[in-house]
Amino acid sequence: MAELLHGIGVSPGSAAGPAYRMSPPPPTPEPTTVVDLDAEVDRAVTALESVAADLSRRAEGVAAGAAADVLRAQAMMAQDPELSAAVVAQVRAGTSAPVAVDRALAVHRQAFQAAGGYLAERVTDLDDIRDRTVAACLGLPPPGIPDPGHPFVLIARDLAPADTAGLDPEQVLALITEEGGPTSHTAILARAAGLPAVVRCPGATTVADGVEVTVDGSTGQVAVGVDQDTVTATRVAEQRRRRRLATTRGPGRTADGHPVALYGNIGSADDVDGELEGVGLFRTELLYLDRSDPPGRDEQIAAYAEVFTALPGRRVIVRTLDAGADKPLPFLAAGEEPNPALGVRGLRLARRRADVLHTQLEAIAQAARDTTAEVWVMAPMVATVAEAAWFADACRDVGLPTAGAMVEVPAAALRARALLSAVDFLSIGTNDLSQYTFAADRQCGDLADLLDPAQPALLELIAGCAAAGREAGKPVGVCGEAAADPRLAPVLVGLGVTSLSMAPRAVPEVREALAAHTFADCRRLATEALSAGDTTQLTVT
Repeated sequence: MAELLHGIGVSPGSAAGPAYRMSPPPPTPEPTTVVDLDAEVDRAVTALESVAADLSRRAEGVAAGAAADVLRAQAMMAQDPELSAAVVAQVRAGTSAPVAVDRALAVHRQAFQAAGGYLAERVTDLDDIRDRTVAACLGLPPPGIPDPGHPFVLIARDLAPADTAGLDPEQVLALITEEGGPTSHTAILARAAGLPAVVRCPGATTVADGVEVTVDGSTGQVAVGVDQDTVTATRVAEQRRRRRLATTRGPGRTADGHPVALYGNIGSADDVDGELEGVGLFRTELLYLDRSDPPGRDEQIAAYAEVFTALPGRRVIVRTLDAGADKPLPFLAAGEEPNPALGVRGLRLARRRADVLHTQLEAIAQAARDTTAEVWVMAPMVATVAEAAWFADACRDVGLPTAGAMVEVPAAALRARALLSAVDFLSIGTNDLSQYTFAADRQCGDLADLLDPAQPALLELIAGCAAAGREAGKPVGVCGEAAADPRLAPVLVGLGVTSLSMAPRAVPEVREALAAHTFADCRRLATEALSAGDTTQLTVT
């Protein structure tokens, strides 16, 4: 009889096949006597440079979007001059290259964990850099994806962006990790790739290689040691599901015709799907990464116009530069912050470099004039009405008539009515809003239940924003990972949300979920969700 494991389903769909575990990291290096300090410094620095170069190549080799973004950010970590200086200092003190790398990154890891928030989320990235660099120092192959020669289900303690981004969906059937949470990189990139995924699944890494398993990315259930009939039945059911979803077309709406715009989250024109109604989150950070100076006005105009041209006549909501915290940019020179997740990030960067924001707004406005897309602009990390009003004025000064604010901190949600007196729309980023509402780090697996977007406290904040939108006659959307959850989509619509924006691959399943419920059903489900004692009581039927 099959053994059942239970985790958190973060990317819908089912899969069945033999399980294989990630290749292990290199062993912890043992201290050795260093004879030639200069040669050892070269060995360490060369290893860091090779890892950074490899991550950059991987970023160029995958489709642009979430995968490319996180790989570039990770490459920047490996290129950090402070990290290199720390490694060199360790070597100069008589430590071998692999030990120096291990110790220097251990210090960085501790600092990231102590900072909490976004930096704590990047601990997995640092661990991956450490493993790759130590392996390079020792002349060993880096840890990575197994290659059994046939399709398989991948099991890991956790997955670094470099691993997840390079997955071949023709070979990897599904993902299972023992760590992570619903808004971790593994979850986000699995949804973007359309792979069923279960995270925070205790006991997963004890499954022996080659054992047949089934994975349900919706319920989080993993069955270990299933027979061939179960494998076949699971695959047939998944094929039918995919064929059914492939036939869904048209705008989002409930069974009785209540409209709900279904938008895509993108990072560049490469992510645009011709079937999209529009874009609810155009992340612009890709242009700014890996640079010592900000991109010029003309370069930005060309990049934005490429996206707008791909969506003629359709709405594109552009998020202005969301840097800081886990996405430090050298030219912004933010300096030391006691807690970067609560520091100068998002719109707050304009307090130091207003010129960067103004150049971006001018470029967006010019690209909008040169194309036919309906361009809206929104600012990240808005906390006060004054910030929202300042941003809206800056947009209108350059000819962008529709300005909005992202709701990512509780202060913005609680003041939604006042915010809508200054801006034209709100977009709720549920990933950050969950994190800040529950004081729960997105990468802390022990707190994954607090980051479930069905938590009543989070839903109350969303309901308040939606009510403010109804009163003001202005749209309120959701662009966080909650929007991609077909279980939650009817609830969000019942709360009054007017649009949902997600990874393009998630749109068909969400469209189908909405089409199965009337608007009255959605309102009933929303009422039940708000009154639930906890998320385990939420059942969408």
